Amino acid sequence: MSSNEFRFFLSCDINLPVTFRVERLEGTLPSAKSPDSGVDSIAEERRAELYVECALYIDGAPFGLPMRTRLESTGPSYCWNELITLSTKYRDLTAHSQLALTVRDVSQGNDDGLIGGATILLFNSKMQLKTGKQKLRLWLGKEADGSHPTSTPGKVPKNERGELERVEKLVNKYERGQIQRVDWLDRLTFRAMEKIKERENCRNGSSYLYLVVDFCSFEHRVVFQESGANFLLPSPITSTNELVIVWDPELGKINPSEHKQLKLARSLTRGIIDRDLKPSSNERKSIQRILKYPPTRTLSGDERQLLWKFRFSLMSEKRALTKFLRCVEWSDVQEAKQALELMGRWEMIDVCDALELLSPVFESEEVRAYAVSVLGRADDEELQCYLLQLVQALRFERSDKSHLCQFLVQRSLSNIELASLFRWYVAVELNDPMYARRFYVTHEFLEESISKLAAGMNGDDDGKKIWQSLVHQTELTAQLCSITRDVRNVRGNTQKKIEKLRQLLSGLLSELTYFEEPIRYPLAPSVLITGIVPSESSIFKSALHPLRLTFRTASNETCKVMFKKGDDIRQDQLVVQMVSLMDRLLKAENLDLHLTPYKVLATGQDEGMLEFIPSHSLAQILSEHRSIMSYLQKFHSDEHGPFGITATCLETFIKSCAGYSVITYILGIGDRHLDNLLLRDDGRLFHVDFGFILGRDPKPFPPPMKLCKEMVEAMGGAESQYYTRFKSYCCEAYNILRKSSNLILNLFHLMAGSNIPDIASDPEKGILKLQEKFRLDLDDEACIHFFQDLINESVSALFPQMVETIHRWAQYWR
Repeated sequence: MSSNEFRFFLSCDINLPVTFRVERLEGTLPSAKSPDSGVDSIAEERRAELYVECALYIDGAPFGLPMRTRLESTGPSYCWNELITLSTKYRDLTAHSQLALTVRDVSQGNDDGLIGGATILLFNSKMQLKTGKQKLRLWLGKEADGSHPTSTPGKVPKNERGELERVEKLVNKYERGQIQRVDWLDRLTFRAMEKIKERENCRNGSSYLYLVVDFCSFEHRVVFQESGANFLLPSPITSTNELVIVWDPELGKINPSEHKQLKLARSLTRGIIDRDLKPSSNERKSIQRILKYPPTRTLSGDERQLLWKFRFSLMSEKRALTKFLRCVEWSDVQEAKQALELMGRWEMIDVCDALELLSPVFESEEVRAYAVSVLGRADDEELQCYLLQLVQALRFERSDKSHLCQFLVQRSLSNIELASLFRWYVAVELNDPMYARRFYVTHEFLEESISKLAAGMNGDDDGKKIWQSLVHQTELTAQLCSITRDVRNVRGNTQKKIEKLRQLLSGLLSELTYFEEPIRYPLAPSVLITGIVPSESSIFKSALHPLRLTFRTASNETCKVMFKKGDDIRQDQLVVQMVSLMDRLLKAENLDLHLTPYKVLATGQDEGMLEFIPSHSLAQILSEHRSIMSYLQKFHSDEHGPFGITATCLETFIKSCAGYSVITYILGIGDRHLDNLLLRDDGRLFHVDFGFILGRDPKPFPPPMKLCKEMVEAMGGAESQYYTRFKSYCCEAYNILRKSSNLILNLFHLMAGSNIPDIASDPEKGILKLQEKFRLDLDDEACIHFFQDLINESVSALFPQMVETIHRWAQYWR
């Protein structure tokens, strides 16, 4: 598409309901006056309960019924984050359609509890549908006026707009992808913007309230166009039988008669009849098709009714429980009671299915407690694979000390590795503005439970000493942050910074050379570290100057780590955890692809530790040795082996290439280049630096598979038997991981509420992208053909071809 082209949709062609998200209220509520005394009382003290009333007005007249958000009382920052779907469709809108949003407080004594209102036109002056976040200034004490023109416009008048409004307009463009993303520059920009916000807020005080709403975006811009009116003249009414389309405001809503019939069909009196019902051949096929649905799939009304009808005959099918629980009308007390009784008698489900029951879809405490009881069957090693997601699932619990919280704390008491990782995962979330209290309660509960232990988990240490050993980890990372800041302030080249680091470790911070007491190694808490070796510690050449430290262990061994400050590595932590999990799944099927799931631990929102694996980047190897083959010959030379390399080393290289090719494809890893592909001396290739996942990529035209030309050449080229073996390993690994797609999708669903950048931006879209990569619509044989075509398509991009797209993919690796 050329830069002068403008692609768009017409509003009259969009047969979708008008949808937007009411996010939050910004500012301080006005003080409430007592009707009797006239004395002011602070709004926060009365614990206001707010909701937003949303009404659509078309040409100044109300259109359809108004919608309301849920009540929100967690002030001072009221955050609904609720999706509102109106019955009106985009095709029904006119150029002067507008939303009227009124904020009310039900905690006040008067009838309406009016806080204020604002209106916003759905189309801008260029007749384009508004998208992205809109910040509306409320007119205090006024109900939103839907007339045209309105007396309560949410848009700040031009003469009152300042730097803050200009910045927010740019942020809106940035979030819609209209401004190019440059990570290092974006971080600096957002910091500067925070300072602007603080300065403007101090200047304006708390005199204004703002409501933030987020309008949905489309692939292209939506331009207003009335259906048919601008193209054809209306034909005169004739006597022929013509179909007249009339808008029905109740379209899409629950039909009362059907709802009553559904309740009667599901009533307890039918329970006796349903016990003996058996599905027919066609019904059995339909049920089996439903059971194969991924956990992200929403069931239709007919599918829900089918599973409910044959619930008794499905009780021996453990895969059916999660689908059945999705069919339950939990607002119906009798139906919910019967469902819980059946759940207790159902065939015990697998641990991976129990994770689905901890997602935000299931709110019933009994269902979540059942899921926790199933998790109890997992051993510590398996539980550690899911621990990161289980900590995130605490957001979806109904109480601070939920069954899940108590379970995680209880299991941590008998395993020091679980205890240490659990503490770190919780500690990182203490800065979450919405769930800080919950994670503080969890952290205190863990501390209290461990401190009460009479005997330690390892050795004879009591609980207080064990907790203190975990606290020492935090003290160590705080000192490493201080060292990083001191080293960055040194002027000069990297060598001078390295000298400063070693000088600090040997001088002012000599206590880090030999600890007073051994500290549990954060990346592997079962290992005790006794100090840092200054002579073996260094600094990486990078903008953030991460430290490369060598720790001495209690068993006279060493372990090397990279410590980074100023970079959010929670996304790297998630990806490496998934690599580790997939490695475990492949090995369970007797397929060892020699992956390198190095350890990563975020110790804060912008800091963390990474295990240092001795290796060289492909960029460095190609610079020094011209080819991967020459590099491997240096360490594993064999005159009789293939390409002069030992067969074992070449096999290791081929397998690791296959493993990471499949995993990076499934997880949608982006921004691959020869500097973040590393090779170990034994032939193991692995990836690092996962700043872009789930399909995001800063480079244009990314190939489907992240496979560079040098890797293929090291296998003897695209026609060699070793390359054929590589493709065979890829297809085998892909089919094995597809069998565990539900587990992987469930784990990502539990991360939906996390602050990880590429998930938080649009959790639903990210999970659907992940689901698409598994091609669940194909059987194993069809998937082999699909994946082989995918590899061939990507490899053909690496060699000269007279095709424009292929040429663009070839540029990706340059």
